[in-house]
Amino acid sequence: MSETICLAFTGASGMPYGIRLLECLLAAGCRVQLLYSQAARIVARQEMALELPDQPADAEAFFQARFAQLPGTLAVFGREDWFAPVASGSNPPRAMIVCPCSMGTLAAIAQGLADNLIERAADVALKEGRKLILAPRETPFSAIHLENMLRLARAGAVILPPNPAFYHHPQSVGDLVDFVVARLLDQVQVAHSLTPRWSGSEDRRQRTEDSNICGREAPGN
Repeated sequence: MSETICLAFTGASGMPYGIRLLECLLAAGCRVQLLYSQAARIVARQEMALELPDQPADAEAFFQARFAQLPGTLAVFGREDWFAPVASGSNPPRAMIVCPCSMGTLAAIAQGLADNLIERAADVALKEGRKLILAPRETPFSAIHLENMLRLARAGAVILPPNPAFYHHPQSVGDLVDFVVARLLDQVQVAHSLTPRWSGSEDRRQRTEDSNICGREAPGN
């Protein structure tokens, strides 16, 4: 049976991460329950020239056309759709990912608010002991941001800022996006081949040479 994953887009910068994650979840055959805010629609337009439909039925048709060849299934729910499965603890998804996650959404979840379906679905995931992964795209973090993240981490959420690495020698923006998406997929145990796994062995000789040149050990990750 395919896994059910709830995915939410909010108004932080980083929509390419969210859209690529959706594509990869569907490619893996997952059942995806998609939620997104009005602010996410603005970000998608600005960052990707992508016009996300306002109505859930239109959004389903939009993404089904975009990812028609992929085996997963998609259901889109509006922010006030309180009859959606993700709103009830009796039928939670196996995991929920908020990517990108705005500081406003993160703060609302940290305080246990449920004023829209994204916040309610995250609250359900926490109370039912399901995995909740938040990808906050902000810099620098204020003390309030950090306190909210700590509160959520103590409640069981995973805080995964979309910070790409460079040890895999990325050649494009897409490679940087895939690195972050790979880490998100790992958190929900969805198989992928987006990036090679770090082993270190193939670069050990080069790191030794670099340390001799620079007078210090080069970082491995």
